[in-house]
Amino acid sequence: MPPGLAALMRRAGDADRKPPPVERWNPPFCGDLDIRIAADGSWSYMGSVIQREALVRLFASVLRKDADGRTYLVTPVEKIGITVDDAPFVGAELYVDGDGEKRKLTLRTNVGDVIDIDRDHPLRFEKDPANDGLKPYVLVRGRLEALMSRALLYELAELFEERQCDGQTELGVWSGGTFFAIEPEMSSDRA
Repeated sequence: MPPGLAALMRRAGDADRKPPPVERWNPPFCGDLDIRIAADGSWSYMGSVIQREALVRLFASVLRKDADGRTYLVTPVEKIGITVDDAPFVGAELYVDGDGEKRKLTLRTNVGDVIDIDRDHPLRFEKDPANDGLKPYVLVRGRLEALMSRALLYELAELFEERQCDGQTELGVWSGGTFFAIEPEMSSDRA
């Protein structure tokens, strides 16, 4: 394993931990709880920031976003609604291995998930309504995504390249054998 990737894994914590199978649990809805995940990835309960990282990671491990678009804390016996301002996770660190079509990007989130960006964990871009810049998101698990931090967006922008597809020029980035294109109307506004 390359030293940079090994270091990223160490910073993520327990690399062998797997999230509980929340997608298979079907408990009854028990109401909403005043837990909010802010756009910067911070968690709060009744307006107070949750300072204990271990508690945030525990809650993050039982998160699920359902087809109704809402995000829940799920256990085998209850499902509780929470508020998420943007994405529930933030991309905190990016490891780049290789170039062009052979490139592999690995993302570490603020709660310790490590994801290889590929067909199963795609990268997508949205326009930021606050500044017309790009907001890159990566699918972490289920329907849960991580928004890459601004610093990671700049790292990612250094990797953008053009390719020809169906007679059109696309701007995007390769990872895991897949080209993740930026929509043409956003590519002139990148970063």
